[in-house]
Amino acid sequence: MLASKITYIAVASNDPEITCSIYEKYFELPRTDFNTAEGKVSLFSIGQSALAVVPLGHSLIDGDVKPGVHHIAFGLQDPEAAVKNFALTPTPAIGLDGRRSFAIDPAQTCGVRVRLTEPLALPAHISGAIERIDHLGIASTDVAEDESVFANKLGFAVESRQTDMEVNISVESFTSDKYGVVYHTQPPKPIGGLRVTFITIGDLELEFLANFDPSQGAHIEHGQSGSTKQDQGAITRFVQSRGRGLHHIAIKASDINGTLKKMSKAGFQMIDQVGRPGSRRALIGFPHPKSTGGILMHLVQRDV
Repeated sequence: MLASKITYIAVASNDPEITCSIYEKYFELPRTDFNTAEGKVSLFSIGQSALAVVPLGHSLIDGDVKPGVHHIAFGLQDPEAAVKNFALTPTPAIGLDGRRSFAIDPAQTCGVRVRLTEPLALPAHISGAIERIDHLGIASTDVAEDESVFANKLGFAVESRQTDMEVNISVESFTSDKYGVVYHTQPPKPIGGLRVTFITIGDLELEFLANFDPSQGAHIEHGQSGSTKQDQGAITRFVQSRGRGLHHIAIKASDINGTLKKMSKAGFQMIDQVGRPGSRRALIGFPHPKSTGGILMHLVQRDV
């Protein structure tokens, strides 16, 4: 296995101050500042991992300069040995506090930006209103290929596989003054769907999502609570415009409605005011990306 956990997830923010305030004030995550040549970068411990808030234009943020989840980093005592052992193609990259760091060619990791770095010293996160990162959503085109790389090659375990599908069910009625009413249900007609594979790394999962019917297109109703069809459209559009890669981050909350209410009362623009049904028997709720520094994030509440 490449590593036992993800050391940090870098999020590129168009408003680092507001992103940091959410993590520190509303999620109550412990903060540690690290030095770089371009100034300090703040990391917030969460579960076994951390969130690194990086401003757009910083050299930690290479490639696409749009806000969002940018890369995942694994802390290793000997990054060079891991590069060799797993036959990865590295490029030397900026490291926190002068640590050695290597960016892996995303073509080797299904579009997911991965960095290997020397370990970081971070304070422990004590679970409270926010428990940990639940999962990282990854826009994909082929979940079988994702599994081949992250499970078969890099050694991480598959947590589960599923298909999310939205269907229309039509019912015909035949009404007669002599024979009464007969109802006939037509076969379900799929109108949107995703293939999904969850792969466990430490205390979180990578959630690979692929549109299994490209003919469905990419229709999204912005600012409204989503559906399977909308989720399918969001993944399709992301892949069309930016290619495969990290799409969103899900934060596991012990009381999703309480946290959503707290953010709403503080003036954050919200898509969901209360939790709604989501994958893996969870409740989910989204603040609007305009309120999070441009980062697509949602809260999750589930039993496991």
